[in-house]
This record gives sequence, structure tokens and C-alpha cells, in this order.
Amino acid sequence: MLTETERAALLAYCRMEEPSAEELLVLEGLHSAAEEYMSNAGVAKPADGTSRRALYDLCIHFMVLRDFDLRDATITGTIVNDNPAFRRMLTQLKLTEPAGEEE
Repeated sequence: MLTETERAALLAYCRMEEPSAEELLVLEGLHSAAEEYMSNAGVAKPADGTSRRALYDLCIHFMVLRDFDLRDATITGTIVNDNPAFRRMLTQLKLTEPAGEEE
């Protein structure tokens, strides 16, 4: 769950002044997924107020906006390509799957 400050920063980055309830749900889900992706990639969430946290937040916001904008498959002629961001996340999940454990 995003704090009000985190939500405001994300919406400013995405240039969304008044998102719908559905858009907010999608953005919050994407934000949570981006944080998990960073964690699985070995990047811990830095402490608030640090320059490292600012860089971390920028990366998270970039991933959220990218994934928000690239939710559809790409069709070129008769070739259908999966969303490349989805493919990267799926690969990350596969590579970090705990052996023999279920959530």
C-alpha cells in the first residue's frame, strides 16, 4: 500500500492529475510488483531521505509508468509479440522461484 506521499510522487512522475479508481488500482499493483522485482534483483529499499532512495524511487516510477503504458501485446503485420516487460518479469519470477515451496 502506498503512502499519500509515495502516491503523490508516483502520480506526478506519471503526469496523472486525477486518475480513476481503476487506474489507481493498476498503478498500486504495478508499484508493488516493481518493488518485488527490485528486491528479487538484489536491490533493497533504501532508507527515506537518502540520495540512494531517490534513485530507487526513480527506478520504481520508471518501471510503473513503462508497464502501465505497455500493457498490450504488440502486433506487427501477422506477428504478435508479447509485452517485453512482461517477459522480463516472468523470467525474474522463474529465476527466483523458491525450490519446493508454495506461497
